[in-house]
Amino acid sequence: MITIYDKKGFVPLLTLEGESLKNRDLTGLHLEEANLVEMDLSGSRLSGSILRHADLRLARLVDTDLSGCDLTGADLSGADLSGARLDGARISDANFTGARLAPDALARAVREQTITVNRIDFGK
Repeated sequence: MITIYDKKGFVPLLTLEGESLKNRDLTGLHLEEANLVEMDLSGSRLSGSILRHADLRLARLVDTDLSGCDLTGADLSGADLSGARLDGARISDANFTGARLAPDALARAVREQTITVNRIDFGK
């Protein structure tokens, strides 16, 4: 069993069967202020999920579908978003400091949004 808690660690937001969050269909979940620090969500589909103010520091989001997600105010510092899809994601006030992602992924997310970009590792 995997339980995802709020950032303070007191309120369970979601409990799932299994031992891993990799390659899971997590489409449309409401995980506002979720604690996802250092979680491995590689290959998972989170499209349309609400992750406002979620803590995704150092999370592994390789090849994760975050299209249409609300990442407003989320902390993705140090996260690995290599190959992640961010098409249409809301990323206002999100922290990508030290995050690893492809420049084109970020470009697709920022259409019609005003954001500040600082210290992103675009890798090779």
